[in-house]
Amino acid sequence: MGEVADMYTQDGTVDMKGNPAVKKGTGNWRACPYILANECCERLAYYGMSTNLVNYMKTRLGQGNSVAANNVTNWSGTCYITPLIGAFLADAYMGRYWTIASFMVIYIIGLTLLTMASSVKGLVPSCDSNGTCHPTEPQTAAVFVALYLIALGTGGIKPCVSSFGADQFDENDAREQKSKSSFFNWFYFSINIGALVASTVLVYVQTHVGWGWGFGIPAVVMAIAVVSFFIGTPLYRHQRPGGSPLTRIAQVLVASARKWSLAVPADKSQLHETLDKESGIEGSRKLEHTDQFRCLDKAAVVTSEDRTAASPWRLCTVTQVEELKSVVRLLPIWATGIVFATVYGQMSTMFVLQGNTLDQRMGPKFSVPSATLSMADTISVIIWVPVYDRIIVPVVRSVTGRPRGFTQLQRMGIGLVISIFSMVAAGVLDIVRLRAIARHGLYGEKDVVPISIFWQIPQYFIIGCAEVFTFVGQLEFFYDQAPDAMRSLCSALSLTTLALGSYLSTVLVTIVTNITTRHGKIGWIPDNLNRGHLDYFFWLLAVLSLLNFLVYLVIASWYKYKKTADYPEAKGEHNPEQ
Repeated sequence: MGEVADMYTQDGTVDMKGNPAVKKGTGNWRACPYILANECCERLAYYGMSTNLVNYMKTRLGQGNSVAANNVTNWSGTCYITPLIGAFLADAYMGRYWTIASFMVIYIIGLTLLTMASSVKGLVPSCDSNGTCHPTEPQTAAVFVALYLIALGTGGIKPCVSSFGADQFDENDAREQKSKSSFFNWFYFSINIGALVASTVLVYVQTHVGWGWGFGIPAVVMAIAVVSFFIGTPLYRHQRPGGSPLTRIAQVLVASARKWSLAVPADKSQLHETLDKESGIEGSRKLEHTDQFRCLDKAAVVTSEDRTAASPWRLCTVTQVEELKSVVRLLPIWATGIVFATVYGQMSTMFVLQGNTLDQRMGPKFSVPSATLSMADTISVIIWVPVYDRIIVPVVRSVTGRPRGFTQLQRMGIGLVISIFSMVAAGVLDIVRLRAIARHGLYGEKDVVPISIFWQIPQYFIIGCAEVFTFVGQLEFFYDQAPDAMRSLCSALSLTTLALGSYLSTVLVTIVTNITTRHGKIGWIPDNLNRGHLDYFFWLLAVLSLLNFLVYLVIASWYKYKKTADYPEAKGEHNPEQ
């Protein structure tokens, strides 16, 4: 029996035909190259559009700095809200594999339309001899329809690919579980390989060759991503969809409300749970009872009426109640990621606009597009991922004794601190820039400040370091701490911090612009940044980041890691004291 059990995964995963997944022939690292290649190509396509999009809005659609920045952050924010749609479909009905495959089609349609809008006569705005473009409403609409189709397409891919990759490792196998932690590091590494190519090659193509080629190449690369994903099909392990998680959450809330007047028994073993080893939720293991949010336990209190005619809207299992508790516990941690995402979002807006005013020359004949400097962020991530995985984790593990070195909460907190210094670096550079403007009298909108654009590298590099700690930590944390049947949804929840971060950036820019332009003043972020005070905006973000970290410390000290009822000993870090 032991040999038979060792042949198959023990975490409920199945093969393409729905049979228990055989360990030897499926999953593990053998399946990951196809998933990582898919993610690398998809991110190359995404960043190939987004990295320089603010300049496209300005040059081709004739928008000012504030309008262009807000349009980019609104679109980017939507790209991180739509994953809630894809995640729900994956967890409830379609499974991660078919959700990814289906939404890729929508993604490619959007990319094709964007390519046409930037290259087909009649869809491309006309420009005068001064380089000022005059788009018609239909031309602008075509661009935005394409962008929001892409936003919808990416909604089915983002929340599922990282979770689908992690599904390839059996949590109940100690060796594979250790590999899973490493997978998230290399997953983020592959994202940034794609981003590096996008921020260098594609930004150069968009700037010096044309937007048609600049958007057409991502469409071709996305097609390659589709091919890579399907090639690995025979090797994949699949988690079965567990039905609507929203229905199960609603059942717990309704059942606990209906039994509000009942007392929860002191002996928690009297609460309702299935007698089988399985939890009763497809693809989910049983969860141990926890003492937090005890009012929800009322949903699992068994009454005489439940014994005769049990209804899922009156009586829920402990595991179902703990599912909701797990999500509620994640929400405060999730909220603290919003300010970090706002800082991260400055790379595609304010950092680019700041770089537009600096000396972009590299040698006598070559100039560096300001958006290309984001490659410093991706290079930073590419450097820090192997350093973290191969050096920092083993060193910290030898001190703490934890398999991952740091706890997931510690890892994310370190990233929050590091992100503060990126805003400090950007603010200091802008002070130096403004002093150079005053010294040389460079107050014209097209005057170039005699400071090399490469002085922006530190602020990009610091954000890259912070990403390795916070973003990768979030990927692992939200997958690991999510209920088994809600992992796509919780991964999507973590991605919404980027959406809300983008929206918060839009709100901050709007508020700052409205307040600082009162009484005829030029404001902090005018179209002519040589007369503005962009440094004040960076100081504002630095202060908000510091306050956010202090709140995070309080929340992290309160958090309790999840434990499964069947395999608590296999979950290592779920007890942060281990």
